[in-house]
Amino acid sequence: MSEESKSLNFIEHIIEEDLANGMPRENLRFRFPPEPNGYLHIGHTKAIGISFGLGEKYNAPVNLRFDDTNPAKEEQEYVDAIKRDIAWLGYTWANECYSSDYFQQLYDWAILLIKDGKAYVDSQTSEEMRIQKGTPTEAGTNSPFRDRSVAENLELFQGMAAGKFKEGEHTLRAKIDMSSPNMLMRDPLMYRIMYKTHHRTGDDWCIYPMYDWTHGESDYIEQISHSLCSLEFKPHRELYNWFRDHVYEYSASAFPFPPKQREFSRLNLSYTIMSKRKLLKLVEENIVSGWDDPRMPTISGLRRRGYTPASIRSFVETVGVSKRENIIDVALLEFKIREDLNKNAPRVMAVLDPVKVVITNYPEDKTELLDASYNDYEEGFGSREVPFSREIYIEREDFREQANKKFFRLKLGKEVRLKNAYFITANSCTKDADGNITEIQCTYDPLTKSGSGTEESKRKVKGTLHWVSVKHAVKAEVRAYDRLFLDEAPDAHKDKDFMEFLNPNSLEIINAFVEPSLQSAKVGERFQFQRLGYFNVDDDSTADNLVFNKTVGLRDSWGGK
Repeated sequence: MSEESKSLNFIEHIIEEDLANGMPRENLRFRFPPEPNGYLHIGHTKAIGISFGLGEKYNAPVNLRFDDTNPAKEEQEYVDAIKRDIAWLGYTWANECYSSDYFQQLYDWAILLIKDGKAYVDSQTSEEMRIQKGTPTEAGTNSPFRDRSVAENLELFQGMAAGKFKEGEHTLRAKIDMSSPNMLMRDPLMYRIMYKTHHRTGDDWCIYPMYDWTHGESDYIEQISHSLCSLEFKPHRELYNWFRDHVYEYSASAFPFPPKQREFSRLNLSYTIMSKRKLLKLVEENIVSGWDDPRMPTISGLRRRGYTPASIRSFVETVGVSKRENIIDVALLEFKIREDLNKNAPRVMAVLDPVKVVITNYPEDKTELLDASYNDYEEGFGSREVPFSREIYIEREDFREQANKKFFRLKLGKEVRLKNAYFITANSCTKDADGNITEIQCTYDPLTKSGSGTEESKRKVKGTLHWVSVKHAVKAEVRAYDRLFLDEAPDAHKDKDFMEFLNPNSLEIINAFVEPSLQSAKVGERFQFQRLGYFNVDDDSTADNLVFNKTVGLRDSWGGK
């Protein structure tokens, strides 16, 4: 086996075998088929990456197809959000398709199945059907309506489509095998009556096809070569093939290439839920501000939090393609955005928990503009001017009156370096009635200016602090986000609801001060707040009210939890 062959994942091996066995390369065609009943989340990125990645590898078209067969749950808002998210990730689809485009063709094929005795109208209730379907260890029993004549079935099915019956009064079922060990093959539903307005077809239809009937036949109509889906659909493959093979008998001349379904493991992430139903509950109960809340695992939430397309694509590539279900540590996703932003985010200064420092020997009316690089380690980032004055803010935790030798920040009688500025020494501090420090008095050494080249500026000092000039500081709201759930698998507990594991401290609103260069920062721009973490400008931000989201810390803060 060649090195190139060894590096292929199992899906690529399947495709290479098909090509070697005579499949024309130009017949390769893939699709990503979301249901527009919610926003895409991080779990979908694996399926997106696989299908679009294969399209890029084989220079083959990839369709974006919306499986829109349930008007009770689907909305145009979700269609728009899905298109926006996929485009943001950097993928381009060949055709924008909808299962609803095929409603007439699916209906016509259903008529042919009825005429061939392969489908019938059932008039049982859903509960009666559930009972007669049997169990995994007991065969089902035939519906009392299974042997209706073709003429009666046609009349009833056409009456269903014409709106002559109530919801639940009749369904159309495929006639397969009620004793099959695969429960999905026990006369599955093909159509149900629904009086709901569809977001694209309006009220043209009052019967809607079921997923298993629609999905494979949509693949067939679009001539998809490889229908790729997650492992939960593996039991569906037998039914997928049954529908496909019978429809092929009717339409081989128009649609000559039957698709094949293959399955891969889903992307499961720790401290996260992937169920769109449960994510919708978080939205509807106002646990989060919406589908794009930065705590949500949705792609729009990750984008708003400051994640980049490159970091998500790298994450998916690292996770890889496999046949075995497992849970990926969310720390890997956080590592990927940290890795990307470390290379690409400009360094700036912000103080989140400020305490004032007065440099007593610095002239009161003096302001210096200090040259500060956006990145001390990489070229090409450029620089900006940072104002320095007599009064500055530093982080409260960066000062102690007394501390041991391992504390390398500011303490009484000791010297530290101010980033891009001078060395200062703490001499005294002022406290309020409760003992809280309100001001620190320091002196500076004017010969230690950063970049001046003096011997004094080269003096070895272990501590370097970030700071912001008080009279030039820009107020900003900082939203510090943490994981939404405290449990590694919040929806895996049979005896507890996933809502019981919500993190009550998943959002902290901080009134911070940032350097004035950030006054003109645009929505979506990403920065490293030096020594604090990576932040981006939130959608709510305006010129008069800057809002930053914490994307991720400089290091994994959950490692020891």
